[in-house]
Amino acid sequence: MSDEQVHDPLNFMRNLWGNMGFTLPGMVAPTFDLDDLDKRIKDMKAVEGWLRMNLSMLQMTIQGLEMQRTTVSAVQTMGKMASDTAKSMSGDAAEEAAAVDAEKTAFSEAAMWPWQMMQQMREQMQQTADAAAQVAKEDSAAERSKSRQRKM
Repeated sequence: MSDEQVHDPLNFMRNLWGNMGFTLPGMVAPTFDLDDLDKRIKDMKAVEGWLRMNLSMLQMTIQGLEMQRTTVSAVQTMGKMASDTAKSMSGDAAEEAAAVDAEKTAFSEAAMWPWQMMQQMREQMQQTADAAAQVAKEDSAAERSKSRQRKM
């Protein structure tokens, strides 16, 4: 008899549901008692909420690890770039190249990137507005000359 319980696949399920306070036949067999159904619905919604909370925590953990990986990778890359640059420079050339490299590096003044982008957009918009104003002046001058020619 004990050998049959070991190989019985439903025995595991009975034990699992039994430890949760549910009985397996009650979970499988339909019931017509409204109070029992309400209790089961309430219990299942509680389990659903718990699972959603765990899913949210898992997703936040994954995002945090991805951000950590990206940060570590960026720091390693920057460190490698700095060490390669330091190895390639001699003592006298290091001072001259430091001033030039500060302007050439892609990461220099990274905090100013949004400001620089806004300045570039403002300059482009100003150029477009100036060009439109120039075209409008030329058009109005052309209209005036046409109207003068008509009057004559």
